[in-house]
Amino acid sequence: MKAGKRFLKEELIGLTIRIIDSKNKTLIGKEGKIVNETKNTITIRRKNKEKMLLKNQIKFVIKNSTNKEVIDGSLLKYKPEHRIKRC
Repeated sequence: MKAGKRFLKEELIGLTIRIIDSKNKTLIGKEGKIVNETKNTITIRRKNKEKMLLKNQIKFVIKNSTNKEVIDGSLLKYKPEHRIKRC
């Protein structure tokens, strides 16, 4: 795994993530598909339930077909449409 910024300027909805660090320790290890994103939150679906996560409180791994990248949620502090333009 490497700390990457490639995903900071891409659409996250539809990607699968796994939480590797959180201020709320009960979230560590949770995995799900991103179904919504706002300026301050990411919503994931796991086992037919949705969980809203505060971006500034989590670090997660994005899984795709080629590699895994660690993302600090606090770097995603903008609305998705603004974040894509800024990065």
